Amino acid sequence: MLIVYQKDKRSGITYAYESNAWWDKKKKQSRSQRTLIGRLDEITGNIVPTDGRCRKDKSKLQSSDKSQGPKHGPIPHTETSHRFYGATYLLDSIGDSMGISRDLELCFPHDYKQILSIAYYLILENNNPLYRFEKWGLTHHHPYGKDISSPRSSELFASITDEAVAQFFRLQGNRRIEKEYWAYDSTSISSYSEMLKQIQYGKNKEDDRLAQLNLLLVFGEESGLPFYYRKLAGNIPDVKTVKNLLADLDVLGLGKIKLVMDRGFYSEANINCLYREHLKFLVGVRISLAMVCKQLEAVYDEIRQFENYEQNLDTYGYTVPIEWTYTQDRPYKGDTITEKRSVVSRAICQWNTRIHCQLEVSISRIT
Repeated sequence: MLIVYQKDKRSGITYAYESNAWWDKKKKQSRSQRTLIGRLDEITGNIVPTDGRCRKDKSKLQSSDKSQGPKHGPIPHTETSHRFYGATYLLDSIGDSMGISRDLELCFPHDYKQILSIAYYLILENNNPLYRFEKWGLTHHHPYGKDISSPRSSELFASITDEAVAQFFRLQGNRRIEKEYWAYDSTSISSYSEMLKQIQYGKNKEDDRLAQLNLLLVFGEESGLPFYYRKLAGNIPDVKTVKNLLADLDVLGLGKIKLVMDRGFYSEANINCLYREHLKFLVGVRISLAMVCKQLEAVYDEIRQFENYEQNLDTYGYTVPIEWTYTQDRPYKGDTITEKRSVVSRAICQWNTRIHCQLEVSISRIT
């Protein structure tokens, strides 16, 4: 090893290099390699280690920076984003005012934010499939604040139990049960599936020839919010579902409610069930029923009179009290009781044109 000294004419500093020499057999020449080891201190003659750029020792530099205190200045942003907030802010306010967010948190303490975010997406992007949530989440503020992948959303839906759903509807129903008339209706959902047991042929409300699944829903007339839903086989008619509805509402413990149903749910057995549960109801009926024809014959010519006109609805209405023959089988006593109950029959007549008349009749026990 040989130490070579070389003076820099610009700075006047003498640097010390470690030189290693060897013989190159291919080129038949001597070769050498120099490595900087420091600079020469002209006073002491010692070699001071350096990086060749006249920089101070790093330890001294760090100690001097600490002694000067923290440096002030702008802090660079590590992440920037632009998100829409208006629509989700409106949904947040609606959820807070109606108690939806609070009830979801009580029923789904670990997943309620994901449920809210998916609900926001389905409301705002109703025509897009759920696997596009990632793109929507990058541009919108939502409760969960993170991406919900398609497999994660499937796992979330599978983790929701019937007990938790019933508890949520129970909390929602108790918030506004005193001020609501609950409308009960059904719809059919057509399907090509050959694996689902509930997909059966029945009266298809979409007027196609496919098998279907029936979806029953109870929602508030005033709030427009759902309080109950149930999936049934497509071959079960509406009139057969009222008994199951009353049993489910009893399990939910919602107390005395007021139901509004169309004439597809009317039957003597259903009316007797409603009386047995002491519920108030409004049910449409067919005008071909004997008790309806008897009442219409007496008042048919008087319906279209000024005193029966309802300006808000642009219809003519006539109400008469009638008696309902209530029957109840008592297997525990081995007999059947028969009683007279009071109901109200109301005929509503609407003229769409001068020569066409549409007549609707309903019976009720509301007051």
